Amino acid sequence: MSDKDKLNRVLKSPKVSRREFIQYAVAGGVTAGLAGSMFDKARAATPQKGGAYIQALTGGGTKDVLDPAQTNDSYMINVGNQLRNNLTEIAPDGQLRSELAESWESSDAKTWAFKLRKGVEFHNGKTLDANDVVASFNHHRGEGNKSAASGLTKQIKDVKADGDMVMFELEGGNADWPFIVSDYHLMICPADGDKMAWDKGVGTGGYMLEKFEPGVSTLVKRNPNYWKENAAYFDSIENLFVADANARTTGVRTGSLHSMSNLDLKTVALLEKDPNVVVKPTFGNKHATLPMLTNTDPFTDNNIRLALKYAVNREEFVKKILRGQGEVGNDSPVGPANIYRATPEELPQRAYDPEKAKFHLKEAGLENLEVSLHIADTAFEGAVDAAQLYAASAKAAGITINVVREADDAYWDDVWLKKPWCGSYWGGRPTEDWVFSQIYSSGADWNESKWENKRFNELLVQARAELDTAKRREIYVEMQQICHEDCGSVIPMFMAYTHAISKKIGMPEQLANNWELDGHKNGERWWMAG
Repeated sequence: MSDKDKLNRVLKSPKVSRREFIQYAVAGGVTAGLAGSMFDKARAATPQKGGAYIQALTGGGTKDVLDPAQTNDSYMINVGNQLRNNLTEIAPDGQLRSELAESWESSDAKTWAFKLRKGVEFHNGKTLDANDVVASFNHHRGEGNKSAASGLTKQIKDVKADGDMVMFELEGGNADWPFIVSDYHLMICPADGDKMAWDKGVGTGGYMLEKFEPGVSTLVKRNPNYWKENAAYFDSIENLFVADANARTTGVRTGSLHSMSNLDLKTVALLEKDPNVVVKPTFGNKHATLPMLTNTDPFTDNNIRLALKYAVNREEFVKKILRGQGEVGNDSPVGPANIYRATPEELPQRAYDPEKAKFHLKEAGLENLEVSLHIADTAFEGAVDAAQLYAASAKAAGITINVVREADDAYWDDVWLKKPWCGSYWGGRPTEDWVFSQIYSSGADWNESKWENKRFNELLVQARAELDTAKRREIYVEMQQICHEDCGSVIPMFMAYTHAISKKIGMPEQLANNWELDGHKNGERWWMAG
């Protein structure tokens, strides 16, 4: 064994102290300074338990609740992942892996059997069983159900317990079903009779709820009985809702916060120069949308929708709002991380074209158009500035956009899905069926533009059951083309997830890009490094 191998072996011992290692290394001819640096670097890269982690999150509000069916933004997604688990999860490399279900199988993509992991306990001491899973899924089903996951669960014909198995019978085949059950709304809570008990925040996750103040903060402590061996390293996590980007940035730079997401992109260069902070972007399917309610005039007319799509300067958005941290959108939600994304030949990029916008206004019987865009910065990074840029570019087409600035707090409750035209954003959905089912399908609670397209909905059902990948791709390309030409959302840009993280925090080498903050799993994947 070489001297280097011996040093590395000693470094891997969790019991060796910094002083002991330096003494050992010096005896082997290594300088004390180099030995100390080696030890610090190794410890920073090795997950270890302990410490109180404090993070600033966006996307919270005073109307937040612990019911996963009502989760609608990043704050509660992150907190939910600290408290609870799903049947499956998306790994950092984008692949699907087991979580509460240790395996699953189907012979026809219509009937699915999920075998539950044994020995998993809820925070209240109850052992997880199949009835908990059934109650958790039925929470999102039924007449008059208001769950945000209804667009996903409406395909369930029946779900039942069979020993340690959970059996799903779908209305039609869906090859993506194991991906779908990883959705953050479909977290597993304990059953209370045939109902799901969500009100106390009990789950099987790596942390237990200590305090919950909606729109302010959430405090959790490590679950000593967490079933995952190498996860949930912090003693506690304090989750602060901080809407103001300047306050988040100051907190990270002064050390009162360990991390923040959604950087003010104007300050990225300054943060990159801070020796105590790491700026870490991840690129996936996150995108901004500007949904119009297609059941409300004037947006009932697709010519109006097309006029607005041609009146936005997308390149300007990427350059001035994202500072290059993203790419132009093309009025389709299928992103660069999806496998069936249409090529530029199949879906030519829509460019800023005031003359085409004027043409569609005339087709709608108008010479000019005046509309209001309701917006707040919580909608997406730089949303208010983006709206102002949009208003400026639309003038050349004879379109007046009145930018109505709304309050960040309760924006998702009082503006989104309610005002005729507003701003929004969507994180990564790993499959085309997922994004289309949840946001664009007929009757989905999160169909944010109330869009109805018969052909699109027919294709959605066909694509789920199609196991031939070439044919499936053809269907999804046509669906993207339909969205591009008819849907009620302007989709101007895809955005990087941006983070600033204290160098006191250790992270795995690869971060998930399906959501911000390591797929919103930072609570269980990160650790205190110094």
